[in-house]
Amino acid sequence: MERSNRNKKSSKKPLILGVSALVLIAAAGGGYYAYSQWQAKQELAEAKKTATTFLNVLSKQEFDKLPSVVQEASLKKNGYDTKSVVEKYQAIYSGIQAEGVKASDVQVKKAKDNQYTFTYKLSMSTPLGEMKDLSYQSSIAKKGDTYQIAWKPSLIFPDMSGNDKISIQVDNAKRGEIVDRNGSGLAINKVFDEVGVVPGKLGSGAEKTANIKAFSDKFGVSVDEINQKLSQGWVQADSFVPITVASEPVTELPTGAATKDTESRYYPLGEAAAQLIGYTGTITAEDIEKNPELSSTGVIGKTGLERAFDKELRGQDGGSLVILDDKENVKKALQTKEKKDGQTIKLTIDSGVQQQAFAIFDKRPGSAVITDPQKGDLLATVSSPSYDPNKMANGISQKEYDAYNNNKDLPFTARFATGYAPGSTFKTITGAIGLDAGTLKPDEELEINGLKWQKDKSWGGYFATRVKEASPVNLRTALVNSDNIYFAQQTLRMGEDKFRAGLNKFIFGEELDLPIAMTSAQISNEDKFNSEILLADTGYGQGQLLISPIQQATMYSVFQNNGTLVYPKLVLDKETKKKDNVISANAANTIATDLLGSVEDPSGYVYNMYNPNFSLAAKTGTAEIKDKQDTDGKENSFLLTLDRSNNKFLTMIMVENSGENGSATDISKPLIDYLEATIKIGRAHV
Repeated sequence: MERSNRNKKSSKKPLILGVSALVLIAAAGGGYYAYSQWQAKQELAEAKKTATTFLNVLSKQEFDKLPSVVQEASLKKNGYDTKSVVEKYQAIYSGIQAEGVKASDVQVKKAKDNQYTFTYKLSMSTPLGEMKDLSYQSSIAKKGDTYQIAWKPSLIFPDMSGNDKISIQVDNAKRGEIVDRNGSGLAINKVFDEVGVVPGKLGSGAEKTANIKAFSDKFGVSVDEINQKLSQGWVQADSFVPITVASEPVTELPTGAATKDTESRYYPLGEAAAQLIGYTGTITAEDIEKNPELSSTGVIGKTGLERAFDKELRGQDGGSLVILDDKENVKKALQTKEKKDGQTIKLTIDSGVQQQAFAIFDKRPGSAVITDPQKGDLLATVSSPSYDPNKMANGISQKEYDAYNNNKDLPFTARFATGYAPGSTFKTITGAIGLDAGTLKPDEELEINGLKWQKDKSWGGYFATRVKEASPVNLRTALVNSDNIYFAQQTLRMGEDKFRAGLNKFIFGEELDLPIAMTSAQISNEDKFNSEILLADTGYGQGQLLISPIQQATMYSVFQNNGTLVYPKLVLDKETKKKDNVISANAANTIATDLLGSVEDPSGYVYNMYNPNFSLAAKTGTAEIKDKQDTDGKENSFLLTLDRSNNKFLTMIMVENSGENGSATDISKPLIDYLEATIKIGRAHV
């Protein structure tokens, strides 16, 4: 028994040792597997890093970095070396003016030891527009401690091989023009002298510096800008490097300069229509980023209608981008596009009216909007002071731009689309709403004494004030004398609910269907007036009202259309839109008839424009801009005029800071005389 037991014990020891050995072997195997997996991931990451570097070289067009990521042996195999492949890329990418190069669907996968497949897609923009989803494939292999791409010509463009070339031919679309209602140009194409530099003719050293300085002085382009353009990658000694477009024919040139004919944008009305028409500028990388369909050359509308109608105006460049073999035969077409010239945009604007309206301001800050109230046609939209759009489009010096940009009167601002408190011109709307609500009786005479009034002591130190003392006061005398107190009392009698109900029939909160950026007109900052004082102030055009001159003209159209509001339009062939029964015909005609007194009564504020042969209605307005009552502040002056002979024109004229610049009434007579004469003889253009 003992012997047997001993044998059993000794037989177990080898079994235990065998199990231990298996555990050790398994552990070693698991460690090796984990290590190999880790190593594979590291190698894949390095291969992907090489792919990323290569694609960054392409997207940034930093081709001098190519040699670091491509296999030299692969270059030699295809008849290239590091220098020639860099030059090849530079020549092709600059030649086709590639922009916005982006990679997508990038994949790097293991193929076999130290080798990986590399596939991706590229998109870019050329003068022919966007090229999408060009598919590429190659391999990445390890050499020493680095990974490099097996290069071949098809990595420039698919299907390229050997010494294939790329050829691009562009047939530029002609930009469409913007014309007025009579076909007169507002934004047209015109041949100018494009002034540039031939680098090889500038000389060297001090001579070159002096010649560049002479060019800078003559054409108003900074030395830095000239040098920047001369440093572009494509520039050669005999290249013509365009610098600026001369507004006048060039007769004398400094050494190294040259000219060539170029068709560029021209704005015949210049400053008179700048904020409306806008201007064009060279397409930038940022523009392409926003719209990849843009070509990498040409111009785009930067502001105004040039920008709003850019797609229609720009048209579509045509041409082809092809691969040529060594015999100059077309091997493959990469891009083809048929040219399509831009459209002509015909506006409702009348050039004569636009120029006359602009002239009255003589650099004063202000705005004028003239409409055909029955059709809604905008005959003129003027903002002053202004800027020269021809300089903006064809080359403006930094000094000139800074002068505009630093001008306290903001020449780039489109005042016709900017919200203002309308002042007393708004009394016409308050009066009409009161008539329709039945709370205002046109012949009722209110006893109003003194130049200031408050409802009761709850108003504290706040008073409604007026300029002319008169008593009693009815609707006509209140309009002619612009009596704030009368309209404050009538608005309070009406009450907020009836007043707002009437206002809401107009265009408050609406976006007008116009290619002009504009914030909707507002009644107040909140949906309710927070006090009776605010209600009263709103009734005579102050408070928190914000209405642009275009919006004002739109609202006042009810007085020449029996209560129908006619929406404004800027494109001539667009349908006229209307809103019926905004106020009653009776209210519209009552107000319009009473406004005749502002012109016909010797005591009226607009008597200076009285013409016995023409029926003109008018309402002046002054909007005070100050922090609190009884303090000094600036005032904006307004003038509303209505043609009552033919109902063919309505004007809304505004002058900012009228204390310094004069009132709208003071400056407007030449314009009104022009409009009356034009209407009287029945010229077709108005």
